Amino acid sequence: MKFWKSLLAGALGLAVLGGVAHAQNTQLTVYTALETDQLKAYQEAFNKVHPEVEIKWVRDSTGVITAKLLAEKSNPQADVIWGVAASSLALFARNGMLEAYAPLNLDAIMPQYRDKKSPPAWWGMDVFGATVCFNTIEAKKRGIATPTTWKDLTKPEFKGLVVMPNPASSGTGYFDVVAWLALWGDDNGKGGGWKYMDALHENIGQYTHSGSKPCNMAAAGEYVAGISFEYRGHTNKAKGAPIDLVFPKEGLGWDLEGFAIYNGTKKQAAARKLADWASSKDAMILYGKNFAITAQPGVAPKLANIPADYEARLIKMDFDQSAANRDRILAEWSKRYDAKSEPKK
Repeated sequence: MKFWKSLLAGALGLAVLGGVAHAQNTQLTVYTALETDQLKAYQEAFNKVHPEVEIKWVRDSTGVITAKLLAEKSNPQADVIWGVAASSLALFARNGMLEAYAPLNLDAIMPQYRDKKSPPAWWGMDVFGATVCFNTIEAKKRGIATPTTWKDLTKPEFKGLVVMPNPASSGTGYFDVVAWLALWGDDNGKGGGWKYMDALHENIGQYTHSGSKPCNMAAAGEYVAGISFEYRGHTNKAKGAPIDLVFPKEGLGWDLEGFAIYNGTKKQAAARKLADWASSKDAMILYGKNFAITAQPGVAPKLANIPADYEARLIKMDFDQSAANRDRILAEWSKRYDAKSEPKK
């Protein structure tokens, strides 16, 4: 009888300990614009190191996530922002929404790919940059030559055959607009960048609310040219889509997928564990499977279909300036071009 009582007591003790261990798990609410086909790999790798931290994803396109976070400023729901454009993170920092934190691996991250303040409010994971997904089959049917420049997309033969992301809802769309304004001038709506977008608008069939969708549509033959970013172009071509990836000669807009801790989170310790891991070399290796450039140098392998001088083609970007001018630029863009945007869900 004593043996059974002892065994029962031990079992109850283990059950109690298990319940305590389970109760000590922390759930982080993580807002993200990461591609859905990346989330599982990143989460599983983190949980191998920190199984006690659960991730609850809140995912949408960059513009939607940015608007959601700004709307929730007075009643924040997020603990962490992981995989959102640095131009948005800089905007959140301007609004006092981020907690400065130097992760364990900060020194390994290149200075141009992190917030300049010390400690930083945010830091970068990987670069995503502009690419035109060009459907070679549909182009051949119409006798359209492969474009080599942004201005080629304004030629008459592309009438109605170009699709690009709406900059108000897509980070990809926003860095395209910022890049064109940097290349050819803004001048509060009167510069050469706006004249270029006026000409491009004549050939646009639709503005989508996703940065991936234009490449997917071009890959499916719905459009000849889809202005997108290199991750989606690379993955679609690797799956056998009849597209060439075009990197226009004038220069490429780009942004960073970045990480930040939300100011005032009640789960700071868990958030810092995630920050430390997400800035690690192990995490960068995972990012490098999807992107040609990671914030830690020498980590990403050469990706097929991405030019060796890809990083040198990226134009100079000022994320603080992008954040400061965001409302004005988006208001002007919407006034001119929003009539061709796909309906919002």
